[in-house]
Amino acid sequence: QVQVVESGGGLVQAGGSLRLSCTASGSTLTFSMGWYRQAPGSQRELVAGITSGGTTTYADSVKGRFTISRDNAKNTASLQMKSLKPEDTAVYYCNARLNTRYQSLTGYWGQGTQVTVSS
Repeated sequence: QVQVVESGGGLVQAGGSLRLSCTASGSTLTFSMGWYRQAPGSQRELVAGITSGGTTTYADSVKGRFTISRDNAKNTASLQMKSLKPEDTAVYYCNARLNTRYQSLTGYWGQGTQVTVSS
């Protein structure tokens, strides 16, 4: 049984920084990892993804501000968020998957962590 657990998140002022962390456990497989977010009334969207080989992909809205990284040995992934904006406010979800079709909402999901950016 694969479990995905996130940590981090919280309340920050616009222009500030936050770091989210995620661990996928319960499997010997190495997953591609991704961070998604969902704001009220909106669909869940990809923020950033990273393959086991370190290839990254980012939403246009976060390029240059967010950085995704991972530790394959621990099946962990982190999302460093800088220059946060009020529009970054959302519940952020970590995802572990065995493919890189990030636009499909499949794989294993964490419970979500709230990020709130005040103006």
